[in-house]
Amino acid sequence: MSRIALLRWLQGFLPAPVTLRWTERLRAGLGALIGIALTGGLAHLLIGDASATPFLIAPMGASAVLLFAVPASPLAQPWSIIGGNIVSAIVGVTCAMFVHDPVDAAALAVCLAICAMFALRCVHPPSGAVALTAVLGGPSIHALGYGFVIAPVALQSAVLLLSAIAFHALTGHRYPHGHAAPKPATTPPGATSFTRGDLEAVLSRRSEMLDVDADDLEALLRETQLQAYARRFTEYTCADIMSRAIVSVTPDTSAQAALALLDRHRVKALPVLDATRRVCGIVTRADLAPVRGGIAGRAKQAIERLMRGPSATTPLVAALMTTDVCTVKTSTAIADLVPMFAHFGHHHIPVVGPHDQLAGMITEADLIAGLYRQALSGEPEAAAPLETR
Repeated sequence: MSRIALLRWLQGFLPAPVTLRWTERLRAGLGALIGIALTGGLAHLLIGDASATPFLIAPMGASAVLLFAVPASPLAQPWSIIGGNIVSAIVGVTCAMFVHDPVDAAALAVCLAICAMFALRCVHPPSGAVALTAVLGGPSIHALGYGFVIAPVALQSAVLLLSAIAFHALTGHRYPHGHAAPKPATTPPGATSFTRGDLEAVLSRRSEMLDVDADDLEALLRETQLQAYARRFTEYTCADIMSRAIVSVTPDTSAQAALALLDRHRVKALPVLDATRRVCGIVTRADLAPVRGGIAGRAKQAIERLMRGPSATTPLVAALMTTDVCTVKTSTAIADLVPMFAHFGHHHIPVVGPHDQLAGMITEADLIAGLYRQALSGEPEAAAPLETR
């Protein structure tokens, strides 16, 4: 049992998968190549003699990882690298001057550097190595005294930072990630909202610092919330809200019979089906208005029958129906229905199954009821069927 527990504990050391695209990984490596080359080259031109002042110090490599690989991190922002490196260099030089034991001086330098960076809000992990370099860098570093703060630390930090700003701008990436004012909430209706204050309260209760900017974290959480809301409506389909038992007619149904069905079932449209139950048209009250037409309409129909002879009959649905019918599949997401009703003037949309046979009907009322239920509960419910013929 202890061996299994040990294995499970060791599995906790396995790294999480890296989701970054390979192009972004190569871009980060190229940025570090350019940044370090420019930093070392420019420092070499300005300083000249590398024996007196190194034109590259090791902490710049660690800073390059943050600036080019994780530029969104709060630890990689301009004030972090400039402020963190400079304050750590000052602390390291001071400890090297006044604490004679190198181990004690190194430990104290890192301790004080971390405290100073937290106080000045410029935490930058490579700056701990800057403090160690000031203590353990050898006679050439010690000979520089506080000049070590200016060159190489401040000079190389500034050149590397400017390289990162230029590189990210040229490659279309946002940098730096400055602190931004909170944006208005865009939480979808029916979803539980959170405020910036809620986020800050949760972060303040954590016992460790997260390597992510609060603005980026808030944007990520809100985008995730919107994605989850959109996914719910993607999963909610026409089959969940359509009326399944539909009153329908055939093309050879008389207009009078169709009108009677509309009145009896109190509906506004009837799908017209062929012999295979496929939708070939739709007839509405507006289409059948001439059939009813009041006294004037009935007089007109009587005159037409008189003129056409005794063989004249009431018009058939085939002559009055709309043949250009918009249909949707049972698997269509209800979010796709919104533009159909809102922008294209549809009021009744037949729903067809896998073989294009009529499976149901959706009205504007069905859509609104479905959206409302989804917003409240997130769980689909089938609409109540109409009375069957």
